[in-house]
Amino acid sequence: MIKHNIKSEVVGVDISNELTTYAIVDVRGNIIAEDSFPTCDYPDVNNFVSALSNNILMLVEANGGYEKIRSIGMSSPSASSVSGCIENAANLPWKGVIPMAAMLRDRLGLAVALSNDAHVSALGEYTFGCAHGMKNFIIISLGVGLGSCFFTEGEDHKGHLGYAGEFGHTCVVDKGRECGCGHKGCLEAYAGAAGIVRTAHELMAASDAPSLMRSLEHLSPRTINECCEHGDEMACEVFRRTGYTLGLGLANYASIVDPEAIIFTGGISHAGKWLFDSVQESFENHVFGNMRGKVKILVSTLNDRERDVLGASALAWSVPEYSLFK
Repeated sequence: MIKHNIKSEVVGVDISNELTTYAIVDVRGNIIAEDSFPTCDYPDVNNFVSALSNNILMLVEANGGYEKIRSIGMSSPSASSVSGCIENAANLPWKGVIPMAAMLRDRLGLAVALSNDAHVSALGEYTFGCAHGMKNFIIISLGVGLGSCFFTEGEDHKGHLGYAGEFGHTCVVDKGRECGCGHKGCLEAYAGAAGIVRTAHELMAASDAPSLMRSLEHLSPRTINECCEHGDEMACEVFRRTGYTLGLGLANYASIVDPEAIIFTGGISHAGKWLFDSVQESFENHVFGNMRGKVKILVSTLNDRERDVLGASALAWSVPEYSLFK
C-alpha cells in the first residue's frame, strides 16, 4: 500500500536549568517556529508538563496543524534514553525519578524520545555543526552543570543504563568540594558555573590584592570574564585554575577514548583565551604521550539553543512513529 500522508515535521524540546525551548523542525533541519518559557516557573513537574504540552499544541496549531507532526525529541540534564526518565537531576527543580517521556507522550499522543542534554547537544553538533564528518569526538557542555558525550565510529556511546558521559561527576580532588550530586571532589564542583564562582571567592578571601571582582554585585563566569578583559590578575587566576583542573580531567578522558577532537558548548565555552589557554596547556601536559598535539580542542560555532533544539529534533526522527490520532 502506498502511503501518501508522510509526516514531515517533528518537535524538538530542550529543557535547561533556566529555559525550556521548543520548536517545530522540518525534515531538512529548518526551524519553522520556536518559543520558550522559564523552567523554574514550574517547581511541580505535573504543572510543567501541562504547560509544555499546551505551549506545543498552540505552536503546532499556529503553524500548519497537528497532522504534520511525526514525533517529539527531548533534551534534559540527567536524562536516560534507556528509561525515558529524568533521574535525580542535581540542577533541576524536580527531584527523584521523573518519567518525562511517558508523561509528555500521554498528554500529546505522540511518540517521545528523551535523552541526556549532552548527548542531544552532541547529536546536534554531529548533524549540523563542526563535528560534521567526524566519527570519533567528545562534546563537553560547560554551563551550570558539566556534561559530555563521545562518539565512536559515528555512534554516540550511551552505556548500559544511558548514563555514559557524566564527565562532571568524575572525581578530580579526593574529599574535595561537595557537589550537587551528593559526592565530593567532582569536576563539576570546580569547572561548573558555581564552582568557578566559588574559586573566585576563595581567592579573594585568601588575599588582600585588589580585584575588580570585589566590587561586583553579581559574580558569575561572565562577569569574571569581563574582569579578565580589563586586565584583572585575580580574575585571570580564577580561569587559570579552572582550566588546569578541566584540562587534567579532559586528558584522562581523551587518553581512554582517543578522540579526533574535543568540542566545547555552553555558556562558559565563551570565556575565550582566559580559560582555554590554561585548558590546552594542562591537557597537553597530562594526556597520553602518543596523543600529545594530535587532539583538536574546538569551541562550537552554533548558537547553543539552536543546536540543542536541532539535536532534539534529530533525536525525534529516531523513535518509532506512534500516534493516538491515526
